[in-house]
Amino acid sequence: MHPNPIFHTQDGQRNLAYASERAFGILAVNAEAGPLMAHIPFLIDEDGAYLHLHLVRSNPIARALKTPLTARIAVNGPDGYISPDWYEVSDQVPTWNYVAVHLTGMLELRPQDELRDLLDRQSKHFEDQLQPKTPWKTDKMTPDVLEKMMRQIVPYRMKIEGVDGTWKLNQNKPDKVRLRAADYVDAYGMGAETRLLAALMRGA
Repeated sequence: MHPNPIFHTQDGQRNLAYASERAFGILAVNAEAGPLMAHIPFLIDEDGAYLHLHLVRSNPIARALKTPLTARIAVNGPDGYISPDWYEVSDQVPTWNYVAVHLTGMLELRPQDELRDLLDRQSKHFEDQLQPKTPWKTDKMTPDVLEKMMRQIVPYRMKIEGVDGTWKLNQNKPDKVRLRAADYVDAYGMGAETRLLAALMRGA
């Protein structure tokens, strides 16, 4: 997280909402063998109390998690390089604008009989974003094949105890300078991610 408080003006609910919408991040734990990381999709309860995920049994984090461990999930948002020329004022330096939310808490293994419900809720969360596509559901699978695949993964739950977010969008610049840079991000950035970054810069 960036140390400058001007980039930490979003409240916990806004950060949680962003993480919940993104629903994908980097899970990190510190095990006996050292730091371990995995890229995972997840779900957050509506009240923001718990985060739910699953891991392949062969994942090093799954192997290390015999007892609950403190964990952090880093959720990355749009990001992009900002050229000093784009401010159109003197004595500026390059920087990188980005959005990132970190969630911390205690990660624990859950009973295997919770897995099917988690998979159903996860697939619904993402399939709903593909409307008007007919949603895919686990009951479309042959039961024996689904059961075999489910034996290879395990459910986990993290009690969310800390939420922090960096929204580094040139808030430390005068409005007209920040908006000018946003226009250049739109003009020179590549793809939808930088267009989203420019929109966030305009609203900062």
